[in-house]
Amino acid sequence: MMETDSKTFLKQLLNAPSPSGYERPAQEVVREFVKPFSKQTQTDWHGNVIAAVNPTGTPRIMLAGHCDQIGLLIVNIDKDGYLRVAAIGGWDVQQLIGQNMVVWTKTGPIRGVIARKAIHLQTPEDRKAVPEIKDLWIDIGVKNADEAKEIVAIGDPVTFELGMRELRNNLAAAPGMDNKVGVWVVMRALQLVAEGKPQAGVFAVSTVQEEIGLRGAQTSAYSVDPQLGIAVDVTHATDCPTIDENQHGKIKVGQGPVLYRGPNVNPVVFDQLTSLAKQHEIPVQIGGLARAASNDSNVMQISRGGVATGLVTIPNRYMHSPVEVISLDDLENAAKLIAHFCLSLTPTSDFTP
Repeated sequence: MMETDSKTFLKQLLNAPSPSGYERPAQEVVREFVKPFSKQTQTDWHGNVIAAVNPTGTPRIMLAGHCDQIGLLIVNIDKDGYLRVAAIGGWDVQQLIGQNMVVWTKTGPIRGVIARKAIHLQTPEDRKAVPEIKDLWIDIGVKNADEAKEIVAIGDPVTFELGMRELRNNLAAAPGMDNKVGVWVVMRALQLVAEGKPQAGVFAVSTVQEEIGLRGAQTSAYSVDPQLGIAVDVTHATDCPTIDENQHGKIKVGQGPVLYRGPNVNPVVFDQLTSLAKQHEIPVQIGGLARAASNDSNVMQISRGGVATGLVTIPNRYMHSPVEVISLDDLENAAKLIAHFCLSLTPTSDFTP
């Protein structure tokens, strides 16, 4: 079960807005959490938070979880005060219709809604049409553009209304599980490493701007200069209707983190992770990925002269929606496995494929 302090940390992360390029609130939560155990914490000018335990140790390993979430950006305020938006990250636009939204302004959050004309007023053609981002607007309840401009500025970010709801069987739902849970795992793993006697230098990084091109992992991996890396992100759970296991694998929420095999993963790292999972009776699932991943492991692997990279993922139902569902047990098991891996490293560890 997840410890009380750790659950509080997760809830704080999920309540902190962090669309790509606007990650500061979440990064402040990370910095506060690592204060008691990180021996060296810095925030670079890109916004990555890098926390370290035994920073002079060998080999150097980087744990990466991106803290940014998908969002929207205010690009115009029309004459009636409705806010027009552009997408930050990859959206299924239909997820936005009928949602409570929050505009994060310099003076505080402004609540609004996204909807469209009622079903009674729609033509048969309207009902068949799939809307685009350009067709949407946010209603914040103002009378006109002048009132809107007093409280909202062009470039302000927008998210779903944030917050975590706990479900049965130790599951939880929230917007932004992708990838606040990855940040939680790497920082919780670092906390567990700090309780042991690591020989490796362990650097846990809350990376920025993954959702718009894996940008923070690229800059932080260059700075940390690790020999090994583990990226933690979410992956698609296939244990709900309409998803084909033959295409996407058999991945269940609550059955353990998923360890991926494929060209983006160092085979020795994979073998050691699976061996440690068996040794410590940590449930894991195995996934296959035949290409470079669309997450931080992609750029970590090819940083500088190459990094021996692993990919540990958390099963997630309904990704990029306001109701992403994960298992709290999967998070804790992922953190424990990564901590065991870090503590197993010695200066003579060899990850040559």
